[in-house]
Amino acid sequence: MPPRTLLSLVAGLLFGLGLAISRMIDPAKVLGFLDISGNWDPSLAFVMAGAVSVAAVGFRLGARRARPLLDMDFHGSTRTAVDRPLVVGAALFGIGWGLIGYCPGPALASLLLGRRETWIFVAAMILGMAAHRLYERRAAVSRRQGSEAT
Repeated sequence: MPPRTLLSLVAGLLFGLGLAISRMIDPAKVLGFLDISGNWDPSLAFVMAGAVSVAAVGFRLGARRARPLLDMDFHGSTRTAVDRPLVVGAALFGIGWGLIGYCPGPALASLLLGRRETWIFVAAMILGMAAHRLYERRAAVSRRQGSEAT
């Protein structure tokens, strides 16, 4: 197995283990954090603080390197504008997270628990991603055709 693939596997397993240990694969735990007017559970804030701290160290170390250890280039986003697609996407993410208690990582990690509703959520998530990709392709074709007509 190539080192990059092995490291990706280890990182994914570590992420999933962290989600399981912190119980973030349990939608009730997440919804308890979002229920600020009821029986609020602040533990997710501590999980997020730990994750942000670890990520900050990783980004700081990465910024010192000319290139990643196992790739030729860094693959960060070049977009910096807060535009309509970003705001709509963030709103949809937040609404889905608040209604269901899952975001993509924990949903995938909890598939192994075999809950029917998790499988339905992941299927809907994949369908939504495919629909967005189709929409973006059609919009790009439409833009191209519009620019060729002028």
